[in-house]
Amino acid sequence: MEGVAIANAVVEHGSMMFADEASHWDLLDTTFDCGRINHSERYSELNGKHTNWVESYFSRLRRMVSGQHHFVSPKYLHQYATHAAWCEDHRLECAKTLTQRALRNALFSPVSRELKGYWQRAA
Repeated sequence: MEGVAIANAVVEHGSMMFADEASHWDLLDTTFDCGRINHSERYSELNGKHTNWVESYFSRLRRMVSGQHHFVSPKYLHQYATHAAWCEDHRLECAKTLTQRALRNALFSPVSRELKGYWQRAA
């Protein structure tokens, strides 16, 4: 149910959405043109409908949480998810490009109001 509310809030209406056969996604049909994949029958449709990208993202997010971070506070979950999405989007870029971008962003970005004091737990 929460995923449907998020989709309604952030996905442009009129967009094509793809989902698996889970019944809670039925609510998407009221707002979006939906393609559904029944994974008990196949992983994708012949016409290109699939949920592979989102499943890949969630798989990487789960591995990141359990392997890299070991614990994720619900307070900061959105930041971990955003980081995982960024990593997914840029996974094919070379390490040099990513390092230069991270360094440039760190040097030229203002102080984060959200993360200031994070390590001191004062935020």
